[in-house]
Amino acid sequence: MAYMEVLLREDVDHLGHRGQVVRVRSGYGRNYLLPQGLAIEATPGNKRQITEQRRVLEKRETRERATAEGQADKLNGLELVFERRAGEHGILYGSVTSMDIAAALKEHGYEVERRRISLREAIKEIGEYDVAVKLHREVNPTVRVLVRKEGAPASAAAAPAAEGGEQAEVEASAASGAAEEPVEAAEEASDTTQSDEGEQEQQKE
Repeated sequence: MAYMEVLLREDVDHLGHRGQVVRVRSGYGRNYLLPQGLAIEATPGNKRQITEQRRVLEKRETRERATAEGQADKLNGLELVFERRAGEHGILYGSVTSMDIAAALKEHGYEVERRRISLREAIKEIGEYDVAVKLHREVNPTVRVLVRKEGAPASAAAAPAAEGGEQAEVEASAASGAAEEPVEAAEEASDTTQSDEGEQEQQKE
């Protein structure tokens, strides 16, 4: 089987990083890597060109990594909210895809290609998801994706807690009232006893 050496102009998964010279099958190189602009053939005849290309790619690598690191600081923890129609059990009638996330990021001022959004499969349920964005092979900030049911209030999750608090106050008030009743009853009994004793003394006199 024939092989060839190529200089990678872009990172290629499971093959190598930009600027590396790698050995690949000739068919893969000539039918995919070269036509897609992902690599250039490395031969003894273009050794000088390869050296120059590597220098250019290294400068580009340094520049892009610095840009990615600056962008990552802003993207980390960013929340993207999506409202979708959903059934009773939180299953979406549609889905949230990497394209949707890329569009939402663009609305926030971040241009990110959908292929750089690490979403294995479309989101199909209501919930919260952490999604990595591959800005650079060593820079992968995470954004929070919140998928809510269409029409549901944002504070719905807090409502049960509030109701529970009010119920607790009512129960506490009732318990307090119950605790005061025996004290009042005891005071009334004491007054009655003292009154009876006074009447008995007057009768003796």
